[in-house]
Amino acid sequence: MKKISDIENDIASIKEIMERSSRFISLSGFSGILAGVYALIGSAIAYYLIYYPNSPFGYRFYYVNEQDIVVKLFATAAFVLAASLLTGVLLSMQKAKKLQLSYWNANSKRFVINVSIPLVSGGIFIACLIARGYFGIAAPACLLFYGLALINASSYTLGEIRYLGLIEIALGILCCIFPGYGLIFWAVGFGLLHIIYGILMYNKYDK
Repeated sequence: MKKISDIENDIASIKEIMERSSRFISLSGFSGILAGVYALIGSAIAYYLIYYPNSPFGYRFYYVNEQDIVVKLFATAAFVLAASLLTGVLLSMQKAKKLQLSYWNANSKRFVINVSIPLVSGGIFIACLIARGYFGIAAPACLLFYGLALINASSYTLGEIRYLGLIEIALGILCCIFPGYGLIFWAVGFGLLHIIYGILMYNKYDK
């Protein structure tokens, strides 16, 4: 007869196998840290473009209305997004190889589909807002749709992503309540929170 400790080990092994078969677990915590760093760098560039040399605590949307500034902000955001995605893909592939898992499988496909639906629809919505001059709503909309994307995909990957999504949504709501501070909320949501989340996930799953 098996000992209780052996039975517990068997149950743990079965649970781990089921977890691997039903969820995309190759997400890299270190990629989250780097994504946060990229976002903070992008925030610093955006601050310089919008506010320099004055204080960031004023309501100065008229600067953003300048076409040249808008183009530079879009370019900065595109660079941050591209760098984050590329880093995430490369490091997740590396982690999948380490875990002897297939990176592109049914679970990763479900994850990508479920995270893309809110992100793509949100991106189109935000582009429409900006095209009509509603710049003050763009920052909270980014946080809200990103949070919804994380929650929508949390069933197909690490469960902790759900909590990150909830915090992103809370920040988006606060950003709506306190207009004029969108860049600060954006830096906290996409920069600081990603770094904290990445450190936690790295210590828990990547070591």
